[in-house]
Amino acid sequence: MAEIKSHEFERFAENPAERFRVFVLYGPDRGLVSERANVIAKKTGIDPDDAFASLKLTASDLQGDPGRLLDEVNAIGLFGGEKLVWVKGAAAEKALVDALQILAETPPQASFLIIEAGDIKKGTGLRKIAEPARSIAAIPCYADDARSLNALIDQELSNDNLRVAPAARQRLIESLGGDRIASRNEIRKLALYCRGAEVIEEDDVLAIIGDASTVSADDAVDAILKGDRNAFFHATQKIISSKTPIFLVLQGCLKQFQLLDQMRAEMDEKKQQAGQVMQTLGRHIHFRRKPIIERALRTWQPAAIAREMNRLQAAILQSRQRQSLEESVALLTLLSTTLQSGRGG
Repeated sequence: MAEIKSHEFERFAENPAERFRVFVLYGPDRGLVSERANVIAKKTGIDPDDAFASLKLTASDLQGDPGRLLDEVNAIGLFGGEKLVWVKGAAAEKALVDALQILAETPPQASFLIIEAGDIKKGTGLRKIAEPARSIAAIPCYADDARSLNALIDQELSNDNLRVAPAARQRLIESLGGDRIASRNEIRKLALYCRGAEVIEEDDVLAIIGDASTVSADDAVDAILKGDRNAFFHATQKIISSKTPIFLVLQGCLKQFQLLDQMRAEMDEKKQQAGQVMQTLGRHIHFRRKPIIERALRTWQPAAIAREMNRLQAAILQSRQRQSLEESVALLTLLSTTLQSGRGG
């Protein structure tokens, strides 16, 4: 097995091309998947922007042409030398899975293959092939925990010789997570705002990143899970009127679906009812919210939860890349999720 754990990636990334030719990156944090794929691509020594030595594909490019990936990986570069094939947006496409099975047994000799995938359940699709294969580096990318976020904050702020006060750090951590690129961009925005200062204070974090009160964010997320459109419009209008970034509701909704995904997996694995899993994984949830979460566990199926997590991840990334569209992207995405909840997931 060649699974690269999160705490092992930094050391692994020093020379990933030394042992492997094929890399499969997957997980709920699309930003982290993309960031790590870029690190590996640079370490291959092949310029990703060189059209003669590098080829970028999407999973949809392979549909209807099941042999294309193998052809591209085994083809010789136009001017000789090694070649990089980079596939983005992968999921459970049969053409991709079948090609990976062949490459697991016969790795390419003069090419590198990087596959970026979303959240894939253990034992299925690309993970089923990649994780047990010694010739493939399987790299899971999960949402940053507090330790990872602290390291990310220190890394970014050290570039501007900035320190952060404890209260400001806690407030910042509460506003980050879900997507590595989005989190990194938020920290850089804060660093730019505080450039010239020595210490970042809590007021600085509130001024540049903003904050939604827990009650307001929870009200919106609860309305989404209940499928209550009127309550959703009321809660989001309240947030917008207070000049609070709607992004925080988008982020809170993603975290809630990540918890639902974890709970559903526990229910299916241990054959438990929603109420039973709430007693373990849901102990920290406020008692007023527990009936809403229980109902969501009964109505949302695992495949639908995975689909919504992918949609929310994509919306978070899009809202950070094009901040002028943040409100529109967030509201359309969250309304769609509300309607899905109303239809029973």
